[in-house]
Amino acid sequence: MTLREQLSAEMKSAMRVKDKQRLSTIRLIRADIKRIEVDTREVLNDAQVLAILDKMVKRRRDSIGHYETAERDDLAAIEKAEIAVIQDFLPTELEAHEIHELISLAIQHAGATTMRDMGAVMALLKPQIQGRANIGNVSTWVKSALNE
Repeated sequence: MTLREQLSAEMKSAMRVKDKQRLSTIRLIRADIKRIEVDTREVLNDAQVLAILDKMVKRRRDSIGHYETAERDDLAAIEKAEIAVIQDFLPTELEAHEIHELISLAIQHAGATTMRDMGAVMALLKPQIQGRANIGNVSTWVKSALNE
């Protein structure tokens, strides 16, 4: 079952049980996917949908920080609930040791020795960690690994 099919099934399920929060978040996800499909005039595959979900989570995490700074805990709670729903469709997160292992393998495979090689390492890592790890954290770990 593709992610798009899974989203449709979950949307129907949320309608049946009258889970308004889950339903509205799934509709937001589907709207983002549809918008990009219309813009690019192509049907998105699972990897592209994962990238969209990853960006949605990142945007919401940024919003939570701003809302908490402004002491708007009510809006931060809404964003946190949306993140929980979006993460249901993302693969399980990688553990730190798994990420470090992937980084080591990517550095070896790319033959990276300096910071100039970081782009090649990240290009190898990105498909493996998309939706499964925070790209910003991985980037920091790659920098530190290349500086050793």
